This record gives sequence, structure tokens and C-alpha cells, in this order.
Amino acid sequence: MTQLIQQLNAIVGSDAVITDVQDLMPYATDWRKRYFGMPLALVKPASTEEVSAVMRLCAQTRTAVVPQGGNTGLCGGATPLAAEDADRFVPGGAQIVLKLSRLNRVRALDAMSNTITVEAGCVLASLQQAAAAAERLFPLSLAAEGSCEIGGNLSTNAGGTAVLRYGNARDLVLGLEVVLPDGRIWDGLRALRKDNTGYDLKQLFVGAEGTLGIITAAVLKLFPVPRARASTLVALESPARALELLSHMQRACGDRVTGFELMSAFCLSLVTKHFPATRLPLARTHAQYVLLELSDAASAENLDATLQEALADAAERSLVLDAAVAASEAQAAALWALRENIPEAQVREGKQIKHDISVPISRIAEFIAVTDAELQRAFPGVRMVTFGHLGDGNLHYNIAHPEGGDEDAFMARAGEVNRVVHDSAARFSGSISAEHGLGQYKRDAILRYKSPLEMELMRRIKTALDPLGIMNPGKVL
Repeated sequence: MTQLIQQLNAIVGSDAVITDVQDLMPYATDWRKRYFGMPLALVKPASTEEVSAVMRLCAQTRTAVVPQGGNTGLCGGATPLAAEDADRFVPGGAQIVLKLSRLNRVRALDAMSNTITVEAGCVLASLQQAAAAAERLFPLSLAAEGSCEIGGNLSTNAGGTAVLRYGNARDLVLGLEVVLPDGRIWDGLRALRKDNTGYDLKQLFVGAEGTLGIITAAVLKLFPVPRARASTLVALESPARALELLSHMQRACGDRVTGFELMSAFCLSLVTKHFPATRLPLARTHAQYVLLELSDAASAENLDATLQEALADAAERSLVLDAAVAASEAQAAALWALRENIPEAQVREGKQIKHDISVPISRIAEFIAVTDAELQRAFPGVRMVTFGHLGDGNLHYNIAHPEGGDEDAFMARAGEVNRVVHDSAARFSGSISAEHGLGQYKRDAILRYKSPLEMELMRRIKTALDPLGIMNPGKVL
């Protein structure tokens, strides 16, 4: 191991190899503090060539490599394995964390082609700002955008709040540069909208959670910056009404519907409880809320008029109980803060059993009703913290212990709760992971929901690209 550290020092410099246990602690656990594994070292390469040299060395020594970006993942996909799992998955037992944050350059921006080429360590917010400086939009947006990095976003096929109009991370990728487990560099940085010359290899690495190779750079799609945005918080009586409103708004406004976020009254009560300065802009409390955003190249006046007309029509149809339309950018930001502060409010409230599921959009209301009832029968009094991206079928379907109940005793039954939720999602032809990935958290659970053939095909791909099994072992598979 001493020789390995010396060789790593020679590749990236001794300042970029961290071995002190205390210094390693932030990189040895995940954002939720669910997983912990102490790596042999943290290695911080500054270029694709250095990543390549590190991977060649790790292949020669059969050292496992855990790629890590901003470390904001929610399933332990960027966290080293604990000792007991390392014995099972890691050949030789040694793991390093490969931190990609120093690969943070914008290599090129082509405004005419609407593309940007960036390195994997670019923070998502910085990428958005670089696009905005060229009067372009990079639409991927999520709560962690101030610290998450684009390499991790691509490796988990991140979703966020604009999937309804622009798609997942996968839909925003034109080309990739990837370092393979043996250290070879695949240069697939093509900025082409059409290229039917064989298998679309880049899509193997998007969503693979670093198990097939290391994304070091990407060519991404940009869009013209919308001239106008309009945001409103709408009160409704049920998720079923929210689905009717979604259909109504899409008929009335077309693809100008950019965001459509469902939030229960309990979710917003947690936000106002734990963020005391927050105020709901509506006079009364209602069962459900939707945060709706339109964006367009038209003027703000035209877009506001379109929104007001569509809302008035929705009210006449009894789809909407009340609404607060943002009259300024500050008011719009305040509305979005209600949605974006839900995850942190959950943390402050205490432990919860969390799920990231998707079902066909048309069946979301039925899924919520059926699964809520099943959980109440099995665990009377549990509190449902349900919110998410209704427009693309993705719910963050979370469960808190009964008021006044034993939190630890409830958390000890997480496996039972997960089984109810995941089985229900499967019955509704859904997925147990919509945008967070599998990581360590759902690595074993997925075996219940994917067919043996599908799992065999995934393992064959893994073996073909990573025959030594050193690339982020114990994640996904």
C-alpha cells in the first residue's frame, strides 16, 4: 500500500493525495450519513490524462476506484464500501476515492450550435452561469445545484424540476469523454445532433453510477434563454385534480409548461415550521398544492396573460381552489423556495423513510391513494411527506413516524415500509428509482423488480467493460 501511495503521488502530486483519516472523513460518508467506508486515499487528478494514469495503476494493482463529484448523492453511490461489503465486492480489499472536482473547466461554448463542452468537476450552478453569460440556458436544475457536479449528474442521470420540458440529464448529452477501467480514454466528445454510426456508447455511461468508467468531460445541449417566466402556487383538493390541471395547462399553454411540482399541505407545514420566515401566500390551508412555471420566448406581458387566462378557465372547471401568481422575480423565487426547502425541512424534522419512485403520470393519484391506505393499515398513524415532479411521474414519497411515536423503532422497520412502497410502484408499472439511482441503497432490492434476463444483460455489460471488477464495486450490481 505504501508503494501504491507513492505511485499515486508521482501521478497527481503529493498535495492531491489525501491519506490522513480525519481529512478523509467528509469523503467517506454520503450526504444522508447512511453509509461509511474508509478509503485507502482520496486522489484528486487535475486532467483526463491524470485520471487515465490513475486508472492504469489501479488496474495493475487491482485497487477499487470510487468516483466522486460533489458527494450530494442519496443512495451511497459515491461512498466507499464498509469493511463487510468491501470483503464481498472489492478484489484485494483496497479502495480509493477519485475526486473529480479539479476537472472543472469549460472547454468550449458554441452559441450557434447551442452546445457547451465541460469537464466533469464543473459545479452545476457554474455551468448554468457560463451558459447564461452567452445568453443560453442549460436547463438541468435541482436543489443541490450549488454543490453537485455535472459528472455526478450524468452518472446518475439526474432529473430535477425541468424534466417536463427539457428531459433528464440523458436527454441533454451529445457526447462524452470517458476513462475506461483499464485507463484507456474514449474520446466521444461529438457535438452532433445526428450520428447513426453504430451503438450509442455514451448512453451506457449515463446513469451507470461510475460502474463502467469515469466520465471526464461532456458535450451538452444548450437552449435559448426564455425571455419570460411566470410562476404560480395553486391550491387543489387532491392529486387527481392536479393531474386534471396538468392536462388542462398543457392544452392551454403547450410546451411553455416548464415545471409542475406537487406538494402536500404537510410538506409545506414542515417548511413553515423549520423556516420561520417563510409564509404561504394563500389565506387558507388546502390539501394539495402545485407550483407551476411557464417559460417562453414571448414577452412577459403575453406570458402573464396566457397564465391568467388558463388559471381562470381552470377555476371555472373547479380544478383550482386558489392561486397566488408571482408579480416579480423575488416573489417567484419565494414560491420556488417553498418547494426547494422541503428536503432540508425533512432533515430538521427528523428521520424519515424516503423513496424516489416513478409511475405512469396518469396513475399517480391512484398510486398515492392506494399506497397511503396500505401504509396506514400496516403502520397506523404514519405521516406522509409526498411531493415531487408530477409532470414527469416522479414522486418523492416519504414516510415519517407517527406523531409522538418512537422514531428509532419506526426506522428499524424501514425494510417493511420499503417493501410496501416498492411493491406498490411495481404493481403500477413503475420504478423504485426515478432519479436518485440505485447505489448501495437499492442494489439488492432491484433484484425483486427487474427480470433475471435484464439483470444478466446488465452484468454482461459490466463484465465486458470492467472485467477486473474495480470500477465502483458494490454499486448498482
